[in-house]
Formats: sequence, structure tokens, C-alpha cells
Amino acid sequence: MLHKIIRIPRAPFFTATLVPVFLGTAIAWWEGHFHWGYFLLAFIGGLAAHAATNIINDYGDHLSGNDEANPHPTPFSGGSRVIQEGVVSAQTMLYIAITCYLLTAIIGLYLAYVRGWMLIVIGALGIFLSVWYSLPRFGASYIGHGLGELAVGLGFGPIMVLGAYYVQTQHLSWPAFWASIPVGFLIAEVLYINEFPDYEADKVVDKHTLIVHWGREKAVKGYVIILAAVYITILIGVLARWMPGTSLLAILTAPLAYKAIRTLRRFYDRVPEIIPANAVTIQVHLFTGLLLVLAYLVAGWFFPPTTG
Repeated sequence: MLHKIIRIPRAPFFTATLVPVFLGTAIAWWEGHFHWGYFLLAFIGGLAAHAATNIINDYGDHLSGNDEANPHPTPFSGGSRVIQEGVVSAQTMLYIAITCYLLTAIIGLYLAYVRGWMLIVIGALGIFLSVWYSLPRFGASYIGHGLGELAVGLGFGPIMVLGAYYVQTQHLSWPAFWASIPVGFLIAEVLYINEFPDYEADKVVDKHTLIVHWGREKAVKGYVIILAAVYITILIGVLARWMPGTSLLAILTAPLAYKAIRTLRRFYDRVPEIIPANAVTIQVHLFTGLLLVLAYLVAGWFFPPTTG
């Protein structure tokens, strides 16, 4: 039973929620705002939204035949496989997804009531991106031209960071938005590299991911560009004083990112060999995000922002 509970929502990938919620909260703490109860509710709501997204994605990929057509499922791509292996039915997956969306909505509406109506806008946009990404034929991944990657980057980047930030501060800010951009790039990069093993199956169901659009060899350059954008965004944020100087700690993950680049360049079209690059990309997302969280906590202790 525990194995099913972990596998159905793809719980090992919940780090994609941990990073933005913790970062948004850390930015607020740096500015002098923190409430444990609101933080916990935001985190639980984020986890419920993430679970719903993963489950509805599996359901959508089942309807389109995407996961069934995948000859090379990996621990990082090809879905949870619970429908394909008969662990649960497709209808049950849909019901679980709806339940998770309802839990997200209940928590979101309560927080909007006690903290501000803007959370309704943020939450509604997040749920829309979650569903739109997974819709067969008309979803962001099927329309293509980067919309799928953009939807995931926005949902698990600015949307979650700003939602967690607003819960604490009751306002939005440009510095908080800017700090959310590298996190958005990072999670989009996780999706991007996971699309390499899915290349053949995505072509079969006419899914227009960037990897399908460009081809695997050319798409390697896109991976490098996105990673570079992560560190450039952080550097600009520090130079412009939108982010504390301690944010430069996040650049410590650059050697790890380079390791993923080297692996991808060699094995972009070889599924078993590419798997380490998928794993390292997830590590880059997690460690870079946590270093940004640490950067804001350290800055809050020693270098709080000046006002007036």
C-alpha cells in the first residue's frame, strides 16, 4: 500500500514543489515576514497540486497512448506506469487527481480568505497550467513550440514561489519574481532532458515537445542555453540588487551542471546511457534551489534589506 501511495503521484519528484515553496517563504523571511501555519498550509497545498499534476498527466498520456507507445520508460520519464501495469485503473487515477485538485482548492480558498484575494488568481493560473499541460491534442505539449516547457516552468517557478511569498507578505514584488525565474528555468530543464528518452513515443502521438521539434542532436544546445540562463539570471539579480549577494552560493552547482552537459552530449540518443544526465539535472535543480533558500536565510540573519 505504501509503495502505491508513493508511486501513483510520483512522490520522489516532489522536490519540484519543495524548492519553490521554500524559496518563496525564505524571500519573505528575508524581508521580515514568516508564519509557520501559513507556510505549512502553502506547502501542503503545493504538494496536493503537484500530485494532481502528475496524476492527471499520467491519465492524459494514457488517453493519448503516449505512455503505451513508449519503448524506453526510465525512472525519470515515461510516466509512473501504474495504469499500464494494472496497478490502478485509469478511472481511479482521474478520481485521485480530482481529489487532489479539490484539496488544493480548499487550502487555496482558505488562504485567500485570510491572506488576500490575489491567491485566487495565482492558484487558478497554476491549476489551469497543470491541466492544460496534460490535455491530449489541445494541451500545451501537443501544441508545442515550447509551450509545454513554459507551462511547467511557470507553474513550478514563478507561480509557486510567488504564491508562497504572498501567503507570508500579502503582496507581490519584482525582486521575488526575479528570484523565481532561475527556479522556473531549472524545472523546465528537468522536463526538457526527460523528453530525450520520450522522443520516439512523443513523435508517435504527435506531441510537439522542443526535443521533437528540433531533434535530439540540436536540442542539446537548448539544454546548455537553459542552464546558462539559470546562472546568468542569478548574477543579474545580484548585480541589480534584486537578490542578496549570498545568492551567488547557488553558482556552486555549476560543476554538477557541466557533468550533466557532458553526459548529454555523448548519449543524447542512447536511452540507458542518458539516465545519469537525467538524475544529475534533478540534483542541479534541488541543490541550486536549496542554496538559494540558504542564501536568503543567511542574508536574513546578517544582511536584512534596508527600508526607507
